[in-house]
Parts: sequence; C-alpha cells; structure tokens
Amino acid sequence: MLPKTPLYDIIYKIIFILGNYALVVIFVRILGIDPGYAIVGYSIVDTNGFKFSVAGYGAITTSADMPFENRLKAIFNDMITIIDKYKPDELSIERLYFNSNTTTAIDVAQARGVIILACISKGVRINEYTPLQVKQAVTGYGKAEKRQVMEMVKNLLGLKAVPKPDDTADALALAVCHGHYSASSVSKLYREEKNS
Repeated sequence: MLPKTPLYDIIYKIIFILGNYALVVIFVRILGIDPGYAIVGYSIVDTNGFKFSVAGYGAITTSADMPFENRLKAIFNDMITIIDKYKPDELSIERLYFNSNTTTAIDVAQARGVIILACISKGVRINEYTPLQVKQAVTGYGKAEKRQVMEMVKNLLGLKAVPKPDDTADALALAVCHGHYSASSVSKLYREEKNS
C-alpha cells in the first residue's frame, strides 16, 4: 500500500503491479504559471504521468497605466477565476532568482505572492521549479536554449505551433516539468514503501 502523504493523497488513482516492477499511473491537473505583473502566462495540463493533454492556456495582462496595487488585485481575481473554472490539483510556478534589475524582480515577486495566495486559498498544492529544472525535465538537458524548450513543449503537447506570448509557452513548460517530476516522485514513494 502506498503511503498517504499530504502531497499525493488525491493523485493516487491506479497502481499496476507487474512482478517486481510497479507502473504507477496518476491523474493530475496542473496549473502552470510563468509569473509576472504585466503578463502572467498560465496553462492547464492534464497528465497521467506519461501522456499530457492541454485543457487550456492563455495570459493574464495588466495595463502599465494601472496603479501597481490594482494590477496585483487584477492578477489575484483572474487567478481565482481560472482556478474556479479549471479546478487544478497542483501549481507549478517558476522559482524566482534576482538578476541585475532588482526593482523588476521585487515587483514580479509581489505578483508571484498573490498568485500563490490565490492557489493556497483554493487548496491547490504549490510546487516551485528553477529554470534549470524546467529545461532538464522538458528537454533532458539543463542548459537547453529557450527555442529548444518551446519546440519540445509543442511536440509533447501535440500543439500545431508554439503558443504566444512566450509567457504562455513558458507556463506550458512549467506544467510539463511538474508532470515529469511528480510521476517520478510517486514512483519513488512506491519503491521506498515496497523495499521497507
């Protein structure tokens, strides 16, 4: 029996035991988010750990003319609407790192905070990934170029073209990343339980 952990208590659906091997099939709806305050890319991806299906994607935009606190409120409200519409199980969001423009990074961090708050208030589990982890999970190479990541996302999800804006494509990559990592984590939990 698999352990019931807070992270995976709702995604265990089917477990097939094949001799000494286990094929763990999970069904989870992932909300991928590329955080920002002018554009927030979002994606909704369903996965069983092996195949991906896109339920929706797009971008939340706010006007530079709006006071910053109103931009944050608009992002929060739009996030609640997206969560209510798609009912995701998990959030996959980019972990921020500071570059040379700390003012922009702080503003993005504030937007990221309201996004996480919206998810927590709706019971969506939070998962964070660095750009290196996303590239590794999507392409198998942590130093892949952006165009390589976008092309792989397009192919994995069966899309005709890479979605625009780039923020939306990045959100899809984050969802795929979490799909790969969560499938690996569930399989690892099963192996640990079986060997104990």
